[in-house]
Amino acid sequence: MSNFNPSRRRFIKSAVVAGVAVYLAPLYSRAYAALFEEKILNSPEWDAKNKRIRFRIDGQSKVMGHKVFARDIRAVDMPHWPQKQAHAFILRTTKADRLFSGIDLSLLGDDLKPDRLVTADDLARDGLAFPAFYGEDMLLPTGKTPAYLGQAVAILIYHDFARFRFAKDKLKFKDEVIQYGAETGPLERDPWGTFRFVRVGGATSQDDDHFSSLKDMPIFPVSMKKHLPVWPEGREGGKLDQEGMYYAGMIADELKNPPQDWLVMQRRYTTQSIDTAALEPDNANGWFDETTQTLHMVVPTQSPQEVADEMPRMLAKGTTPVKQLILHPCYTVGYGSKDHYNFPYYGAVAAMYGDGHPVRLANDRYEQFQSALKRHAFDMNYTIAVDKKTGILQSFLGDMTANGGGRSNFTPSVSMVGATAAQSIYYFPKSDLSAVGVASRAIDAGSARGYGTLQSMAATEMMVDEIAAQLNIDPIEFRMRNALKSGMKNTQGAIPAGAIRVDEVLAKAAKNEIWLKRAERKAEFEMKNPGKRYGVGFGCVQKDFGTGAETSFARVEVSADGRISLHHSGAEMGTGMSTSQSVLCAQWLGKPADEANFSVTDWSTLPIVTSGDPYIMSQEEQDKLAANPAWSPSYCSPSSASNSAYYFSHSTREAARLVFEHGLWPAAMAIWSTGIGGGQAAPLVVRIEDARWVEGGLTAAGMEILSLELLAKKAHEMELMTGAAVHVFNRWQWAEADFKIGEQSRRLPIDGLSVRNGNGEFTTLAREHVYYPPTQRNNAAVTYYSAVGTLAEVAVSLATGEVELLNHHSIMECGNLIVPELVSGQLQGGLAMGIGHALHEYLPLYEDGPGNGTWNFNRYHLPRASDVAVWKQTGDILPALSETDPPKGMAEVVMIPVVAAIVNAIADATGHRFRDLPVRAENIREVLP
Repeated sequence: MSNFNPSRRRFIKSAVVAGVAVYLAPLYSRAYAALFEEKILNSPEWDAKNKRIRFRIDGQSKVMGHKVFARDIRAVDMPHWPQKQAHAFILRTTKADRLFSGIDLSLLGDDLKPDRLVTADDLARDGLAFPAFYGEDMLLPTGKTPAYLGQAVAILIYHDFARFRFAKDKLKFKDEVIQYGAETGPLERDPWGTFRFVRVGGATSQDDDHFSSLKDMPIFPVSMKKHLPVWPEGREGGKLDQEGMYYAGMIADELKNPPQDWLVMQRRYTTQSIDTAALEPDNANGWFDETTQTLHMVVPTQSPQEVADEMPRMLAKGTTPVKQLILHPCYTVGYGSKDHYNFPYYGAVAAMYGDGHPVRLANDRYEQFQSALKRHAFDMNYTIAVDKKTGILQSFLGDMTANGGGRSNFTPSVSMVGATAAQSIYYFPKSDLSAVGVASRAIDAGSARGYGTLQSMAATEMMVDEIAAQLNIDPIEFRMRNALKSGMKNTQGAIPAGAIRVDEVLAKAAKNEIWLKRAERKAEFEMKNPGKRYGVGFGCVQKDFGTGAETSFARVEVSADGRISLHHSGAEMGTGMSTSQSVLCAQWLGKPADEANFSVTDWSTLPIVTSGDPYIMSQEEQDKLAANPAWSPSYCSPSSASNSAYYFSHSTREAARLVFEHGLWPAAMAIWSTGIGGGQAAPLVVRIEDARWVEGGLTAAGMEILSLELLAKKAHEMELMTGAAVHVFNRWQWAEADFKIGEQSRRLPIDGLSVRNGNGEFTTLAREHVYYPPTQRNNAAVTYYSAVGTLAEVAVSLATGEVELLNHHSIMECGNLIVPELVSGQLQGGLAMGIGHALHEYLPLYEDGPGNGTWNFNRYHLPRASDVAVWKQTGDILPALSETDPPKGMAEVVMIPVVAAIVNAIADATGHRFRDLPVRAENIREVLP
C-alpha cells in the first residue's frame, strides 16, 4: 500500500462530504511507521494439508498489549501531530425531573479551572450539533429538563494531564456541581418506534395465508394518544391495515373464548437493563490543525462509514471552517456498544475547542456505566394456545414494550426484531405480535448483542417449558412436535431460507446424558448434598442474522510474486473477522491473505452511490434509482456480532472467486496446455469444477501441481485478472447483476465490480442489468436463521438461594465453519453473556441506576470463571449438509438458549417458575419453603 496521499483518496460518493474533504488513514497506513497494520497483524501460519490457520492473525498483538485499540493511542504515537496531549472529561446530569440551571465549578478553585469550558451556549454560537440520528442537545442548555439521566452538559478541557486528573477527581460524585431549578417531572414523549405483525395462515403451513406481513403489510399506528399507539379500526375487506386488525381481533376473540380442547396460557415476563460492558470504554482522540483547517480523529467504531459520512456534515454547519477531516478507524471491542454511538462526535467537539492541542476524551468505568449504550429492558405479555389432545401450538398473541431510554438509537429496529423473533423455533398457524419502543429518562439503549431477540425468545422458551409441564409432555418432545421445519412460514409469512435444522438439534439434545439421566442425577446429587436442590433445564432458539439491507465491499489482489492482499469494509470488533476473512481467500486462492486491511472506507476503485431508505422505499423508487449503474440501495454495513460470517464473507469470496476464475485458472490452463517448459502439450479435458488446491498448489483432473507463485506470475504476464473489487447487497436474498468480463456476459451475485488486469489500474465495469430483491421482501423482516440448543444443570442452595451452574452443553447448527476455533470462542463468550443475563447482570433504570454516575464493576456482577462451569462446559456443532453450505452468523444466538435453560433448571430444582430476569439469590429465597 502506498504512503498516505490525500490527493489520491476518495470517500463514498465523492472526495467531499458536505463541503468537507474526507480522508481515511487507518493506523496501519505506512505514513505512521510505528502503527501500520503489519505490526498488528501477523502473517497467517497456514496448514495447507488440513486447511487450518494456526492462530488469530491479530492475537499476538492483543495479548502482548501492542497499540491495537484506539484507547491506547496518544498524540506522541501520531508522528505528524503536536506531541503534547491535552485531556477532557464531560459533566453529566444525575436528575431528569427538573430544570437544569447551570454548573458550579467553585470546588476547583483557581488552580484547577479548565483551560476551556464548552457548554451548549458555545455549540449554539458556533453552529455545532449532533447528526440528526442522535437527536437534539448534544450539550443540554440551561432552562431545559434533561431528556435522560446522564445527559451531557459541559466538556472541560485541560492542556496538561496533572491538572486534568486532579480536577476530575475533585468533581467526581459531587452532586452540587450540577445545579437544578424547578421540578417538572420527566419528559413525556411518543414512542421511538411501534410495529405489529399479524398472520393468519391457511389450512396448512403450505397454503396461502389469509393475511400476513409479507403477503400484505405490517401494521402501524394511525396516531398516538397519551404517548401510546392507536391502531387502525379492524374492518373485514377494508384497507390492508384495517383488514390486518380485523384478523388481529379474530385472534384475540378466539383466545378469550377458546375451543374446549385448547389450553390457553397467559404470562408476563420482564428483562433488565444491562451494560454492554465492552472492556474498551468509549474514547476518542482528536486534533484540529487551524493552519490547514484539518480535523484529525482517532476513533474506535463498528461503523466507520457512518462516522465518516456524518461527522463532516456536523462540522460543515459550524462557523469554524473545516476543510478536511482525516479519520483513523481502529480495531475495537463492541458487540453493539460502538455501533452508531455518539461518542465520536463529542470527541470531535472537544478537538475543535482544543486551542491547537490534540484532545483525548476517554471514559473511565464510572463514566462508561453512566453514558454507554445499554441493552433494552423488555416487558412482555404473552398468550399462547395449544391443543391439549395433540400438543400442537395454535395461536400466539404477544405485546412487548422495549425501554429505549432518552435518545432514539436503534430502538425501532430492536423492537421490530424482538417481535419478529418471538416465535423462536416454533410454527404458529395464527399470531399477532406487537412491539413498542418507548422513550424514557433511562440511558439510551442500542444494538446490544442479542438485539431484542434475547429478551423475546428467552421468554417464549420459558413459557413453552411451562406449557409442556401442564400438558405432562416431555419438554423436548413438546418442542419437536411444534418445531418449524423447512418450507414452513414464520410469523411474518416468509419461508426461511435454506434448510431449517432445529429438529436435529432437538433430537441430539434429547439423547444427551444430561437430559436422559436427569432423574438419577437429581436423586444422587441431593443425597450427597443436603441443603441443595438439583435441576436440569433446556432451551432452544433459532435467531435471525442480518438486517435486510446488508452491504459490504471487498477487494482481493494477487501480486506477481503470489502475495494475496485483502481490503474489506468490515471493522474488527472482537469477533475475529480479520482472521476469518483472511482465511476465506484460501478457498479460491490456495492460502489466506498475506496482507489484510479492515475498516477500509476508501473505495475509489469502485465508486458506489446510494440514496433513499432501503427499508421503506417503494418498488417504483428502487427501479428508477437502479437505472444508475453506480447506485445501490445501501452503501456499507457496520460490523455486528453476526454479520461477518455470512454477509461479509460473501463479498470476500466473490472477489476471490473472480480472480481465480478469470486470472489463476486461465493461467493454469495455459501452463498445462503448453507445459512449463513452453513445449506443446497434449490436448486437455480439464474442467474448472475439477480444480483443487492441495499442498504445493493447484491441480485438476490429475494435472501437475502448480504453485500459486507460478500461477500469479503467468497471470500477470498474460495480463489476466489479478484483482477484483466488489460491492454486494442483500435484502434477504443477494442482489445480482450482469457484467461483461472480456467477451463474456456473466450474471454475478454482486451489484458493483471493478477489476485489474496484470499490473494495470482498476477499471470499473458498468453493470448491464441489475436484479435487486423486491422491496416487498422488507415485510419478511427475517429469513436467515442459526439454531442452538442448550442444556443446563444447576444446584440451588436452600439456605442462601444461590444458584450454582454445575454444567452446560450446547448444540449448534451454523453451516460450514471458517475458523472452528473462532466459533468455539464465540460460543463460550456468548454463553457467559447469557449466564450473566440470567443470573447476575442488572442495572436499575432510573435514579438509583448508572445514570447517577456511581456504578462500576464493584456493584455490577459480570460472570466470572466460577459462574460459567468453565472446566465442564461442552458443545457440539452439527456437521454441514455439504461442503457448499455457507457459514451462518452465530455470535448472537449462542447467548440466548442458556438463559431459558437456566431459568427452567431453577424451576426444576425449586418448583417455582421465575418470569423476571435476572433470577438472583434474594428472588429465590422469597419463594423457598
